[in-house]
Amino acid sequence: MFYSARKALPAIDYVSIVRSLYQDKRSMVQGAAATIVASAACAVKTGSPWMVFFTLAFLAVTVGRWVDMTQYQNSDLEPDDVSAASVWELRYTIGASVTAALLGLWCLVTFTLVDDRIAELMVMSVTVAQMVGVAARNFGVDRLVSLQSVIIMVPLTAGLLLTGNVYHIVLAVMFVPFFMSLRKIAGNVRRFLLGALHGRIEATRLAQELDAALDTMQHGLCMLDEDKRVAVVNDRAHEMFSGLAAGHWIGRPFSEMVMAAANVNRELPQHAALGLIEGVEKGGSSKMVVQISQDYQCEVTISSRHGRTVLLFEDISERVRAQERINYMARYDALTGLPNRTYFKERLEAEIVKAMRSGDEAGLNAMLMMVDLDDFKHINDTHGHLVGDELLPLVAQRLRSTFDENCLLSRFGGDEFTVCRIGGVDRNMAAGYAEAVIAAFKKPFELTGQQLRIGASVGLVLDTAARTEFDALLTKADLALYKAKGRGKGQYQIFAEELDVDYRYRQRLKADLRECIANRGLHLVYQPIVDRRTHKVSGCEALARWNHPELGSIPPVVFISIAEDMGLISEISEWVLETATQDCLQWPGDISVSVNISANDFRIGDVPKMVNQALAKSGLAPTRLEIEVTENVFLEEKGAAVQVLEDLAARGIGIALDDFGTGYSSLSYLHDLPFTKLKIDRTFVVDVTSSTRSLKLLSNIARLSKDLELTVTVEGVETEEQLALISGHAEVDHIQGFLFGAPLPRRELRELIDRLAVRAEHRHAEAG
Repeated sequence: MFYSARKALPAIDYVSIVRSLYQDKRSMVQGAAATIVASAACAVKTGSPWMVFFTLAFLAVTVGRWVDMTQYQNSDLEPDDVSAASVWELRYTIGASVTAALLGLWCLVTFTLVDDRIAELMVMSVTVAQMVGVAARNFGVDRLVSLQSVIIMVPLTAGLLLTGNVYHIVLAVMFVPFFMSLRKIAGNVRRFLLGALHGRIEATRLAQELDAALDTMQHGLCMLDEDKRVAVVNDRAHEMFSGLAAGHWIGRPFSEMVMAAANVNRELPQHAALGLIEGVEKGGSSKMVVQISQDYQCEVTISSRHGRTVLLFEDISERVRAQERINYMARYDALTGLPNRTYFKERLEAEIVKAMRSGDEAGLNAMLMMVDLDDFKHINDTHGHLVGDELLPLVAQRLRSTFDENCLLSRFGGDEFTVCRIGGVDRNMAAGYAEAVIAAFKKPFELTGQQLRIGASVGLVLDTAARTEFDALLTKADLALYKAKGRGKGQYQIFAEELDVDYRYRQRLKADLRECIANRGLHLVYQPIVDRRTHKVSGCEALARWNHPELGSIPPVVFISIAEDMGLISEISEWVLETATQDCLQWPGDISVSVNISANDFRIGDVPKMVNQALAKSGLAPTRLEIEVTENVFLEEKGAAVQVLEDLAARGIGIALDDFGTGYSSLSYLHDLPFTKLKIDRTFVVDVTSSTRSLKLLSNIARLSKDLELTVTVEGVETEEQLALISGHAEVDHIQGFLFGAPLPRRELRELIDRLAVRAEHRHAEAG
């Protein structure tokens, strides 16, 4: 029937209610004192011993309850100690019940045994007041309120009813709803105060969570009230701005605090302070980056609502530095620190636009120079890429010292650098720059305890910025560089219009060559390689030829280089291998075929696959195939080439070093690599009839090759006199040149083979 607080309420609510019973000891004493005084007055008025008894009883109970409440206040009741709280509830209930019983009996005795209207009035007044106090003090425990109400109500109404007076009976009936309403009032008060308690607890919890969030959040937070004064600030904000706005922030006007910081501490720029204040005053939502100091940047998020403003401060210094590093990496070369191709183009185009806006005719002159290092790949191959990487910054430093501040330098990648100047440059100045670059590279580079020598080739273009685009300048400079490198190392070339014609011609050849290769439009010719002793053909070198339908015969030196630039050389090499091995089957079995393989084939192609497919399709014996490579293969793709050549040699395929003497002519190649033949370049033969030195050099190369057990072929023999000198002074095996035949198509070659064979037999017969 009665509401049990212990069973129905959470522990913290139940303990709080028990605490409320003992909360106000003073009001309990005041109510008890009023009861004792009233009882004593009734005793004096009536002279009834009952009144004396009740006076003493009320006094004794009050003392007992005072002692009980004092003991509670000296105890340490935990907020969730339900067991201890229930003991204190029981003790309070006993004291309150005894008080209620005395009040009820006091009323009953007064109405039935003491016939005094003043006493009845005093008893009724005190009892009703005590009942109201019960509802006010003991609202938290429904069982206690109900118990006290019953204990008082039963003897009170009984006393009224026993008087027999109709008005007393009516009063008794009226007391029933009164007592019931007191229980209702107590319940309402209990629910209201428990709600307030829960609200306080929730508010405390939220406050604690907010404090925890403010203390642990990585961002600084500052909340401003309607007057733009600091209302809330966390420790992180204090830490971030301790050097700028010292002291307590709470209650200080935000704008005054910021301006004071800007005036006192020069680390905060004035414009940054004004921007921050303006953002706060404007309201709404916004973000801004405030440069607090040179090394410290802060992103401020401002949010305003209902007059209040919240500012979040995020330290983005590291993020900004990381972004700056990313931007630097995106714009600058990591090795040299020079602008890369993309950033160089942006700056060049910006300079062109600037020059055009200036209207100064002298400022419209533009120079773009391309600097390409000669034989840089050789440095990488012989000394390693780490040495090459260490050399490039030294190259960049030397280039910086060569040009003035009006020139913009860039590394385009690899060993290629670009230089640009917009305005105030003419042909003589540009030529002076190019000569200075070439001269700067005459001096060796000191690196890793050794001296490295490397040259430079330069191509440059002069034009008018008003009608020039970056790509056009770059193309022209590249054409000039190509021309300079074609003339030899350490040269420079200024772009001329005829180079543009050559460029357009080359572009057309590129397009036509791609179509020609796709349609198998090339054809092969073969130059015989003749045995010096028998004058019989011992082999033939396969040479690709291109007859353009409109432009006529295109020299191999032209279209082969184009094919290498376009990445088509491996398609040509694959076709040459297949065709040459097929044609070789038509020749006598002792004649082999030689096929040239370029450095690009080793880089972008699959040489073993090409050779294997050609031999498999034709059925030619591997011993009848010879692969010719130049020294460029080992300068550019040594790592990829060595293993491939060793594998081919192991199968019996001949490996020839072609054009020996035109490159580095490194003897280490002859020692380390699986060559079976050495082909001496025609440059040693041209003046062999007039230069004893050339003849001796050729003879020594041949002797060295024979000591290494290599077959020796001399290229470019065109006269009988040359042949006689070479035969008499050099230990060579084969002769190749126009003396025995120019490169011929397959059918004519067969006739030459047969003709030389017959002639050789006649000579042998005559000699016999």
